[in-house]
Amino acid sequence: MVHDKESDKTKNRKSALIGLVLSYSKRDWTEVETFSPNIFFLVLLPPIIFESGYNLHKGDFFTNMFPILSFAIMGTVISALTIGSALYILGQADLVYKLTAAESFIFGSMISAVDPVATLAIFQALNVERMLYMLVFGESMLNDAVAIVLTSTSLEMSLQNVTPSTSSSLFFPMISRFTYIFLVSALLGAFVGFLSALLFKYVDLRKTPSLEFALLLIFAYLPYGLAEAISLSGIMSILFCSITMSQYTHFNISPITQITMQQTFRTLAFVAETCTFAYLGLALFTIKLQFQPMFVSWSILLCFIGRAFNVFPLAYLANKCRRPQISIKNQFIMWYSGMRGAVAFALALHISIENRETKRVLLTTTLFIVLFTIVFLGGTTLLVLRFIFDQSEHVTSDTEEREEIGRLNKYDRDTYEGAAYKFNELFVRPLFIRKYTLQELHENRISMHRITSKILNEDCNCGQLSTDETSTSSSSTAQPLL
Repeated sequence: MVHDKESDKTKNRKSALIGLVLSYSKRDWTEVETFSPNIFFLVLLPPIIFESGYNLHKGDFFTNMFPILSFAIMGTVISALTIGSALYILGQADLVYKLTAAESFIFGSMISAVDPVATLAIFQALNVERMLYMLVFGESMLNDAVAIVLTSTSLEMSLQNVTPSTSSSLFFPMISRFTYIFLVSALLGAFVGFLSALLFKYVDLRKTPSLEFALLLIFAYLPYGLAEAISLSGIMSILFCSITMSQYTHFNISPITQITMQQTFRTLAFVAETCTFAYLGLALFTIKLQFQPMFVSWSILLCFIGRAFNVFPLAYLANKCRRPQISIKNQFIMWYSGMRGAVAFALALHISIENRETKRVLLTTTLFIVLFTIVFLGGTTLLVLRFIFDQSEHVTSDTEEREEIGRLNKYDRDTYEGAAYKFNELFVRPLFIRKYTLQELHENRISMHRITSKILNEDCNCGQLSTDETSTSSSSTAQPLL
C-alpha cells in the first residue's frame, strides 16, 4: 500500500511536468485541459464516495461511530470557523489579502475537506491499530460530505449580503439549514438503499446477473441525482445509500454480482482518483494563478491550528464516553494526517464569487495547500510514525494482533448487543434480507466454488504456460551449435 502513496505523488510530479511543457508551447491548451467542477462532482466523485461506503468494514466503523461523527461533523465546523474567522481578522488588519465575512467562511469551509490517502496507505502497510485507521478513514469519508454541505450552505447565506453586524444573526439559520440538508440527505440515501434491498428480496434476478448488476448501478446513482434535483447533498445521500446497500441489498444478490459490484466500483474509484490527481498536477502550470504569499502562508498555518482545535478537544470528550481510549500519540497522528485533496480544489473551482480576483486568490491558495500537504505531510508521515512509535508499538506481532482483535470483538459485543443490535437482528434484517432455503444456500456454495475454481485454474494455466516457455527458451539456449 506504500506503493499507492508513491503512485499518487508520482502522478502529481508527472502531471506537473506535462503542464509545464504545455504552458510554454505555442498552442492554447486551456480548453483542452480545462476540468469542469461539474464533471468532478457529477462523474468522478460519486463512484469514489460509493466505493468507500460499500466496501467499508462495518464492524470497526459502527464501533467507533460516535468519535467518527464527532470529528467529521463538529470537527469540520470547528475547523471552518477557526480558519474563516482568523483570515477575516487578519484581512481587516491588512496582514493578508482582505476577504469579506462570507468569503472567509466559504474558504474556511471548503479548505476543511481532508483527504489523507497517503497516510491511510502507510497505515495499512505498517499494520497500525485498527481503531486509529478507522478513525482517520471514517472521518475523511464523512468529512468530504460535511465540507461540501457546509460550503454550499455558506454560499447560500452569502447571497444575503452578510456583514460583520449581521453574521451573528445568520449563524443559527445557517446551522439549521446545514442540519436540515445533512439529515434529509442521509435519510434519502438510506431510503433508496432500503428500497433496493426490498426490490432484490422479492424480485429474483440471480439467473440474469447482467440485469441484476445494471439495476444495482441505477440504484447506486439514483440518490445522488434525486438529492441534487431537490437542492440537497448528493454526496451525503450516495454515502448513506452505499452503507445501507452493503448491509442489506448485498445479501439479496447472486454471488457473482456481489464480486462484480465490489470490483467494478473499486476500478471506477481508482480511475476517478487517477484523473483527479492528474488534473491537480496539470493545474499548477495551466491555470491562471494569483499568488498571495502571506495569505498562502497564514492559510497553511491556520489549517494546522484549526485541525488541532478539533482533534484534541473532541478526542478528550470521546475518551470520557468510551472505554477504548484514543491515546495522545494516536491523536497526534490524526492531527498530522489532515491533508487536503481533490474535494477542496474542486470546491474552489465550483464556488461562485463575483470578485474574479478574489476567486483566483482562493483557487491559487487552495491549490498550493493541496500540493503542500500531499507532498510534505504525505512524504513525512512514515518518518513521523517511526519517530513517535517504537517498531514494537505500531507493528504488532501475530499474538498481539489476535489479542487486540479479541479485545475489540469483546467491546463490539458489549457495545452493540444491546437494544439497537437486537432490533436490527430481529426486525430490520428479516424485513430487508431474503431468507434462503437450504437448496438456495447449496446452489450459492456451488456457484462460489465454481467461480473460485475457475479463477484458480486460469492462474495455474498461466503459470504453467509461463514455466513451459521459460524451460523451452532455456533448453534452446543450452543446445550446442552444430
